[in-house]
Amino acid sequence: MQKLSVQKKALKAAFPHTIPILAGFWFLGLTYGIYMNVSGFSFWYPMLMSLTIFAGSMEFVAVNLLLGSFDPFQAFVMTLMINARHLFYGISMLDKYRGLGWKKFYLIFGMCDESFSINYTAEIPKDVDRGWFMFFVTLLNHFYWFFGATLGGIFGSLIHFNTEGLDFVMTAMFTVIFLDQWLKEKNHTSALAGMGISILCLIAFGSDDFIIPSMIGILGVLTLLRKPLEDRALIPEGGNSK
Repeated sequence: MQKLSVQKKALKAAFPHTIPILAGFWFLGLTYGIYMNVSGFSFWYPMLMSLTIFAGSMEFVAVNLLLGSFDPFQAFVMTLMINARHLFYGISMLDKYRGLGWKKFYLIFGMCDESFSINYTAEIPKDVDRGWFMFFVTLLNHFYWFFGATLGGIFGSLIHFNTEGLDFVMTAMFTVIFLDQWLKEKNHTSALAGMGISILCLIAFGSDDFIIPSMIGILGVLTLLRKPLEDRALIPEGGNSK
């Protein structure tokens, strides 16, 4: 009974933090499910993929991978490049996940941008179990995405409307993410470097093969610029480093 009370208290504390994610995940998941359906897949595909993969951007990319020729190496590299940021999320959460027992395995699996943001920054009440709080944040976000994708897969075959241009949602999603990061950051060096390298690779390799070279180039350039960028970030706004 006491254990149930601990879990209930943690769920009650976690849910309000995930309400903004509910709207976004439900809509994007619904779009993804419909996109899978109009691409020729039954609702089982978005349902199972959202349950077992739980990587929104990669799930959109996976539609084209499933429709194209079998190339496991390309799929592996594409997945690694798209979700490489999770490596840094994991490093940041090492201390927070320490000592959480079996819950740590699900927290690692279910980590996404939104769950990381909440679990890393949320001020957890002192009377709420930290492990269960992060567990329920991750579980709720996972459920929102799963629920939206499943509904989209089901109703995509029942509702008939013009779906021309629906596959543009992935491009729109990445554009919104980019603009959001642009507005948050005062120093746009990394963003400009990424755009410049991508354009050069697009010209050099063409639209079908530029993604992997551009990601490798961006990683290399940002590695070289890491120290100057970190030093610049430490300078107070309107001041100097002295």
